[in-house]
Amino acid sequence: MTEPLDDGPPDGLSPTELHMWNAFRNGSTYDLSDTDPLLNDPFSPLPWGPERSVRASIVARLLLSGPAARPGRVCALKLRGVLITGTLKLAGGSISPYVELHGCRFENELLMPEAHFTTVRMVGCAIPRIEAARLRTEGDLHLPRCRVEHGIRLTDAQIGTDLLINQIHVRPDRRGRAITADGLSVAQDLQAELIETYGEFSLRGAKVGVSLSLRGSRLRAAAERRALNAPQLSVERTLYMTGAWVSVTTGNQGATPPFGIAAYGTPARGSRLQPFECHGGVRLDDGRFGDAVDLQRARFVLSPREELSLRRIATPELRFNAERPEEGRVVLNGAKVVTLIDLAASWPGPGGLAMGGFVYENLVPYEEFPLSRRLEWVASATPEYSPEPYERLATVLRNSGEDADAREVLLAKNRRRRETLPLAGKLWGYLQDLTVAYGYRPGRAALWMAVLWAAGAIAFAQVAPPPIKPDEHPEWNPALYALDLLIPVINLGQDGHWRLQGGWQWAAAVLVLLGWILATTVAAGASRLLRRG
Repeated sequence: MTEPLDDGPPDGLSPTELHMWNAFRNGSTYDLSDTDPLLNDPFSPLPWGPERSVRASIVARLLLSGPAARPGRVCALKLRGVLITGTLKLAGGSISPYVELHGCRFENELLMPEAHFTTVRMVGCAIPRIEAARLRTEGDLHLPRCRVEHGIRLTDAQIGTDLLINQIHVRPDRRGRAITADGLSVAQDLQAELIETYGEFSLRGAKVGVSLSLRGSRLRAAAERRALNAPQLSVERTLYMTGAWVSVTTGNQGATPPFGIAAYGTPARGSRLQPFECHGGVRLDDGRFGDAVDLQRARFVLSPREELSLRRIATPELRFNAERPEEGRVVLNGAKVVTLIDLAASWPGPGGLAMGGFVYENLVPYEEFPLSRRLEWVASATPEYSPEPYERLATVLRNSGEDADAREVLLAKNRRRRETLPLAGKLWGYLQDLTVAYGYRPGRAALWMAVLWAAGAIAFAQVAPPPIKPDEHPEWNPALYALDLLIPVINLGQDGHWRLQGGWQWAAAVLVLLGWILATTVAAGASRLLRRG
C-alpha cells in the first residue's frame, strides 16, 4: 500500500468523480439517486447517464491509496445511486476505509480476490459477477438484496464477524454455480434468508461460528448440479432450512430485512409464510451441527435420481417435518442423531428412504405417530430386508419405556425375515407366528397349551389303555396323561406306562410334537426377555 495522497485530487477527474473524492475525505455519503423510483432502480433496463457515473479506476485509487481524511473526519467510501464503469480491481489489496454502497450499478465484474477489508456493505446493488476468493474481512460482509448475474465466488474467504446475503438474487456462472463458497469461514452468523439462487450453492468444507440460516430461501439447481452442495459443513449451532414470515417490511426491495427473520411465533398482520424451497439435490454429507438441523415446512422438489443426502451427519437434534418429497430419496445412512423430532406425513414412501446405520436415541413426534405408521417408516427404508432399522427402533422404544411397542417391532422384524427364507423356513415361521408370535406374545402359548390339554384330556377319557407292565403302573388319569405328553422334559408319572394302539398312538405323538414346539418358542421368547433385562 502506497502513502495516501495529500496534495488534492489528481488531474482528469470528472465533476462527479471530484465530488466523490471530496465526500470520501469527509466520510460522507455521495448520493446520486434520482427522485423518479424507476430511474433510481439499479435493476431496471433504463440507462444511467455520465452525470451518475464514476470510473472504477478512481474508486480503486480511493480505496487502495486514497487521500487523507479532513481534520476531524474518517475516510469512507459511501455511495448511493452511482454507476461504476469499467472493472473494479482490488485483487490482493489492503483496504482500510469503510465501504458502503446503496443501489449502485457495476458495469463489469467486481474483482477482489485475496483482498483485505475492514467492513464491506453493498445493499441492493446490480453486479455482473463477484470474484472474491480468499477474501478477508475484519468485520462484516453484507450483500443484501443485490443481484449478481454470473455468480459469486467466495472460496476460502474469511469473514471476521457476520456474512449477510439476505434477499440476494444470484444467477449461475458458466459452470452452473451461483454461489461458490467452498472452504468459507464465518466467525459468527451466515444469514442467507429469502435468497434466490439459480445454480448450485456450494459450501463444501465451510465453517460457520454460530448459525446458518436459509429461512424462506429458494434454491434452484442448474446444469446437472445440486441445488445445495455442502459436504463436511460445520455449524457450531443450528442450520435453519425453514420458512420465513414475509410482509411489506421484510419482502419488498425498500428495506434491509431485520437481523434473523422469525420463522415461528405469531405473524404480523398481512404476513405470509414463505417456506424454504429447494429445486434439486441437497448434499450435507459428513456435516457437523452443534445444536440442530431444522427442516420445518421445507419443500424439496427432487427428480427420481436426486437425493436429500444426510449421510453421516452428526447433530444433537434433527427436526424433520418438511413436506413429503414426491420423488427422489431421503438418505440418512450412517447419520448420528440424539433426538429425532419428526412428522409421519413428512417421510417418503417405499423406496424413497434409506437409513442404513442411522443411529438415534430418542423419538419425539410433532403429532400423533402411531406404531403402525412407524413400522411403515422402517419398511420404506428397507425394500430388501435388513434387521438393523427394526432393532434400532425397538431399542429406542424400550429405552423410553414402551416395551409392548418394542415387542411389536421385533415381531414385525421376524415376519419380514420370514419372507426371505426357503419354503420349509417359511412354514416353520408361520407355525411359530400362529402359535406364540415368535415368543413375543407368551399369553398366546398358555392359551394354546390349555386348549390342547383340554382336548387331550377329553380324547383320552374315551379310552382305557392296557398297562405295559401289569404289576407296575399308576392309576389311569387321562387329564394328567395329556399334560405329561404336552410338557417336555418334566415327568408327571403317566407317560411310558400305557400301551396305546392305532390312532391313539398318533394322537399322543401329535401332542408331544406340539408340546415341543410351544416349549421351544416360549423358551426363545424368555431368553430374549432375559437378555433385555
